[in-house]
Amino acid sequence: MSAPTPGAQGRLAGAVAVVTGGSGGLGAGLSETLAGAGARVAVTSRHLETAEPVAARIREQGGEAQAVVGDVTDVASLQRARERVHELYGPVDILVNGAGGNDPHATASVERSFFDLDPDALRRVVDLNLLGTLQACQVFGRDMADRGQGVIVNVSSMAAERPLTRVVGYAAAKAAVNNLTRWLAVHLAQTYGPGIRVNALAPGFFLTQQNQYLMVDAETGELTPRGATVVGHTPMARLGAASDLASTLLWLVDPASGFVTGAIVPVDGGFSAFSGV
Repeated sequence: MSAPTPGAQGRLAGAVAVVTGGSGGLGAGLSETLAGAGARVAVTSRHLETAEPVAARIREQGGEAQAVVGDVTDVASLQRARERVHELYGPVDILVNGAGGNDPHATASVERSFFDLDPDALRRVVDLNLLGTLQACQVFGRDMADRGQGVIVNVSSMAAERPLTRVVGYAAAKAAVNNLTRWLAVHLAQTYGPGIRVNALAPGFFLTQQNQYLMVDAETGELTPRGATVVGHTPMARLGAASDLASTLLWLVDPASGFVTGAIVPVDGGFSAFSGV
């Protein structure tokens, strides 16, 4: 996604933003969106070599970004990432929890019944999506608690609200992310000040590396039967793209939405509104 060239008048000029999972398809787009609005962005990923191309692309577009190593499943790694962000830019103003994903071994299928799902795979999915989000909030949210202001945007999923067939671990973990978002919105505002807000984006069906095997036939490039069913139940009649999240993210982090907290905002092409008939 191409980001607009930021400048001194950018709506987020000077803000320090951390995007976990910033090297992923959606995470990269979210990073570019924030940088395009003037934020200084720490693009975090488990591996520097995957985050650096995103940060470099942002810099080429005129934005300010640096790649930072940060594994959301490892608190010590996140603490080191926070120290690095402080060295680069200072305390964190915005946290976007983009790290997440599914595991085929935690997904029921014709080949793998619910009763045969790998417990370790289920734990990995919960660790990544739920505990990874919680731990990033603990580590980077300290800066917000110290100053009584800041914005956290979690990334949920339509699977949290309308459990999808087959996707067991991921749907349960994202449902927990919704609950955490609402709980944390109340806790941080009441305990550390109403200047801290916590909301979540709930994307519908976006084509990503994690779900491509379910949505697109690897040989033909055509939608799988499941992918076709998804598009058939999406009134906008397409899968989402990373750029579709941009304006909603900017609204949630903008001071203009200062009375919005504890909200789960669907960006789903009408999927959640469609009854199927």
